[in-house]
Amino acid sequence: MDAQGRGRADDIDPADQWVLNPHTGNYELRLDNSGGASGGSAAGSPGTSRTRPGGRRATPRTAETGAGARRTAGPRREVPSQRGRHPGKDSRTPETAAGRRKRRPQKSGRKKALLWTGGVMAFVVVAGSAGAYALYQHFNGNLSTVDVGDAGNKDVLSDGPLNILIIGTDKRTGKGNEGYGDKGSEGHADTNILFHVSEDRSNATALSIPRDLITDIPDCTTKQSDGSEKVVPGTANIRFNVSLGQSGRDPGCTMRTVKEITGLQVDHFMMVDFNAVKELSTAVGGVKVCLTKAVKDKDSHLDLPAGEHRIMGEDALAFVRTRHSFGNESDLDRIKVQQQFIGSMIRQMKSDDTLSSPPKLYKLADAATKALTVDSGIGSVKKLTSLAQELGKVNTENITFVTVPVVDNPAERVAATVVLDKGRSEPLFAMMREDTSLTEVKEKERTAKSKQQAVLTGPRAQPGEVRVDVLNGGNVPGGAQQTVSWLQNDKGVPKSTNKANAPTKSPTTTLAYAPNQADQARALADMMGLPATALKQSGTDAEELQPMVLTLGADFKGAGVPITGPKTAPKDIQKASADKAECAK
Repeated sequence: MDAQGRGRADDIDPADQWVLNPHTGNYELRLDNSGGASGGSAAGSPGTSRTRPGGRRATPRTAETGAGARRTAGPRREVPSQRGRHPGKDSRTPETAAGRRKRRPQKSGRKKALLWTGGVMAFVVVAGSAGAYALYQHFNGNLSTVDVGDAGNKDVLSDGPLNILIIGTDKRTGKGNEGYGDKGSEGHADTNILFHVSEDRSNATALSIPRDLITDIPDCTTKQSDGSEKVVPGTANIRFNVSLGQSGRDPGCTMRTVKEITGLQVDHFMMVDFNAVKELSTAVGGVKVCLTKAVKDKDSHLDLPAGEHRIMGEDALAFVRTRHSFGNESDLDRIKVQQQFIGSMIRQMKSDDTLSSPPKLYKLADAATKALTVDSGIGSVKKLTSLAQELGKVNTENITFVTVPVVDNPAERVAATVVLDKGRSEPLFAMMREDTSLTEVKEKERTAKSKQQAVLTGPRAQPGEVRVDVLNGGNVPGGAQQTVSWLQNDKGVPKSTNKANAPTKSPTTTLAYAPNQADQARALADMMGLPATALKQSGTDAEELQPMVLTLGADFKGAGVPITGPKTAPKDIQKASADKAECAK
């Protein structure tokens, strides 16, 4: 079904068929050109029947069966009439015009922060509209999906934080992009942002991962076109950007690599290419950027004078690709520019100018769904809409952009790659794992107290009553025995036992306990500095002498070293707010 062609009459654009209902404050799709209470038909004279989606004929509406019937049916009100596109014309009746003036003010756009891709889908859900189904099918058909197996299967409405990996690939697909060089490339993970949304949806951290970071890419299982699975062997000591596209790796491999680096479970991915930047920036009417100096870059073809600009299309792509015109001409400085661009796009997308314009929203949703490739876990408009609604709860003041702390690779005489600065990166990762905000979030903005944090509230058992088996799933040799010795000798926990190595490596330390062991779990958490997220309660009570199970993870640094991360971000890390405009230097 062609959603764009349905109901088109005279010079009315399909995007203009979204009409504001002043009684509800919502936009609703109107496929006819009739007045709000006229009782006229959609296509012309009264009595003309219409075809609904699915081929069913609608009953012709007359004055008696239409507007009159609604007046006797109760308080339900008619949607305002469709506006035409002729300058100077206004089809509103005095009654509907007055209704508009009396409409209560909408909530501030500041409360409607939208992720620069998926967030535009929220407006598609329109209760009771047959036309919305046509749009749903249209946008659904735009989406491309990849099955990444268990790497992306979390329900976006489930409890807990959300971690979404945004991947910008340098694949040269799309009209006009073959001229950028590297034609025919499978593409790499060129721009990578892990978007961490807090459990209470009060804040978010956007973590940029440099493409030239030297890391280990783990084995990953990929789905083949015939339904079979293929394991792509991992590679040690290699650039992060080859985690995608190379050797048959799909976005699920990039997700697993991010988990290997940060210890954070990545729930979903969204991938875009060159065309996405051009189309999305155009769909929002341009993105505001600022330059402290004139730029004329022969590689990216960006040619702009100093000052503020509104860029779209090719200029927008050139801006985010420019590397040799800012800072010390490194990829790290390009990341700063990209963060400024994305922050500006977020502000533009949640602005009243965009949110109140049905044509802009339609074009934005159409461009976004055409540009997106997502995992099958969010591979429908319905699921993307649910995700958008979750993201929309975050105030842009509380979205912080940060880059993984790195240093030049000491193995290279002329540094072309970087490695983790573990002294600064690990505390940052720990803050994200524990869902600690990088911004000062006002208490009144928090929607609810963390359910996870509540597990640490309650009585504590005495050390001599704590029973625990310790397994080593981390990177410290002999960690289990080291911990047991420390617990017995320093903390007075004689009922602790070394159970040697865990069956598999674990990115984080966990404590599994039964409901009737909660007091023991709290006591051990206090001793070891375990965060609330480390405590995993089972559904049934334990037997009298049954021990808890402590599995040390990659975050375990040694007995007596608290696993809980810092409450404030490490000093001297690159940070930026999505709510503040900055000029590229």
